[in-house]
Amino acid sequence: MLEVKRESPIQLKKESRYHKLMGIPGLQWLLLLIPLAYVLFFMVFSMIGLFKLSVYDESGFTLRYLAHFFLQKVYMQVIWLTFKIAFLVTFFTLILSYPVAYLLVKIESPRWKKLIFGAILIPFWISLLVRTFTWTILLQDQGVINKFLMTIGLIDQPLPLLFNTTGVVIGMVHVLLPYMVLNLFAVMQGIDERLPQAAQGLGARPWQAFLQVFFPLSLPGVFSGSLLVFVLSLGYFITPALLGGPKNIMVSMLIQDNVSTTLNWHLASTIALVLFVVTLLLLFASFLITRNNPVWKELT
Repeated sequence: MLEVKRESPIQLKKESRYHKLMGIPGLQWLLLLIPLAYVLFFMVFSMIGLFKLSVYDESGFTLRYLAHFFLQKVYMQVIWLTFKIAFLVTFFTLILSYPVAYLLVKIESPRWKKLIFGAILIPFWISLLVRTFTWTILLQDQGVINKFLMTIGLIDQPLPLLFNTTGVVIGMVHVLLPYMVLNLFAVMQGIDERLPQAAQGLGARPWQAFLQVFFPLSLPGVFSGSLLVFVLSLGYFITPALLGGPKNIMVSMLIQDNVSTTLNWHLASTIALVLFVVTLLLLFASFLITRNNPVWKELT
């Protein structure tokens, strides 16, 4: 016999109060306007005030700061290096995160799943500055990694892992890995497990069912996680500043240098404006790509 689940009178009373509150005209809009007003006041207005410095100075409206930025080769090199590091970080983060997210979906033991989730979320509980300083100890010439590789005979002399692009990428991948894993896991968890099983029942091998069924359905998670990691990488500051050398200056470091060292707020505002516009263009491009994607609409 089917067992009918009955809700308690207290639960029904709570739900009735909730529906009555949500039925009050304008309450839904009020709940939206309060956080929206907070964001507008503390973020949008301050951003507008900062970006205004890129086109206004003591003499009025001017484009000389924008022209100076785009005509100087050194700034274009910084932009290129920033995009290069962001792409490398996104790529390696995706390569490392996909198997972990897939394992979390397929593993059946709640104990192991909690253990893996705990290992993923631990970086959120530790200061970013502490984690970055830890990598400076691990990656230095006499650090743990180089000593281990030399002990087992893989290398004869220490590898240059610190104060270069390699160190920056390693540190940023470690910090941004949880963002990618959580995005992938959220999408993979919504994929019907019966679909790969049906493909195997029709004669497909396990790897064929994965490549032709599961992987295409997980692409929205790949795309959203990659976009989030890439955008965060563009504006990262602490990790590149501590693990990168003088030849690895990213956009965020250039902004900080113009604000605190040269005191050129107009140029710093120009660089920030360029970074902001690039980020908006990336988000708009992602919207155009996913707007007509049926798989994305179904899973998200």
